[in-house]
Amino acid sequence: MGRHVATVDLPGPVLTAAGCAGTGRELAAYGDLSALGGFVTRTITLRPRPGGPLPRVVESPSGLLHAVGLQNPGLDRFLATELPWLVRAGARVVVSIAGETVAEHAELARRVGQSPGVAAVEVDLSEPDPLDWGLVETREPMASGLVATRIVATCRRELPRDVPVLAKVRPDPLRVLDQALALVEAGVDGLVVGHSLPALMPDGRHAGLSGPSLFPVARRCVAEVHAGLPTLPVMGCGGVATADDARAMLAAGAVAVQVGSALLADPTTAHRISAELAAEPAGGDGAADGAGVPA
Repeated sequence: MGRHVATVDLPGPVLTAAGCAGTGRELAAYGDLSALGGFVTRTITLRPRPGGPLPRVVESPSGLLHAVGLQNPGLDRFLATELPWLVRAGARVVVSIAGETVAEHAELARRVGQSPGVAAVEVDLSEPDPLDWGLVETREPMASGLVATRIVATCRRELPRDVPVLAKVRPDPLRVLDQALALVEAGVDGLVVGHSLPALMPDGRHAGLSGPSLFPVARRCVAEVHAGLPTLPVMGCGGVATADDARAMLAAGAVAVQVGSALLADPTTAHRISAELAAEPAGGDGAADGAGVPA
């Protein structure tokens, strides 16, 4: 069943999450990328980034700790190599972007929006430690919240009207609706709710925490946004690892889900969830309260 996000009709409710599916070539070995609702790229910055020091990913009892440092080839190389490959593979491409300034976001949005095959742009406002990576600070208090709205308004202005702007925000149940309301005023076309939470690596470096422990929090945030803004398309992201998780997120009000860290353990996860949901009768993507939440 297709799902609309502004002018884009997603062929299904399951997408990959930024940074968890590589360049697409890695995931394509496990399933047809065109069979997914969309492929979200790793987060692209204006200039290449080598990433953080090793180790970058560590397992913990609570989930996956990671300090990757937004490793990516930079915009020029991405547009010349990775994006054309994804388009040829039939992927519905959502390009994730992040910048050090509002002006960088403007350039990223303008050049990505002019590139063939881009279905949407996802603006990453959710990094747990943006200053560690040299990114513009978009967290509260209000002054930095205004930066987030300026970024979204700038990206909306630079992009063609048929390329939706999605904003990826942190799973903070106390503030997520207020942020969503401000971003709607700025012109956002949809929200991606959920990312890693701030954490520490065993050696004390700043990191993000992803995985199943985030699922109930992300689902709560989706429900808060949907209750306050029922017409705003929202994607749920955070700990989605099974079809039951996806059903529960959809029942909370999401139009789609993004599968992230689960792909690192099982690269077939997104395709498996997508196939299971597609096999259900029409209207069967709902869930009873509590579905997908471990007992």
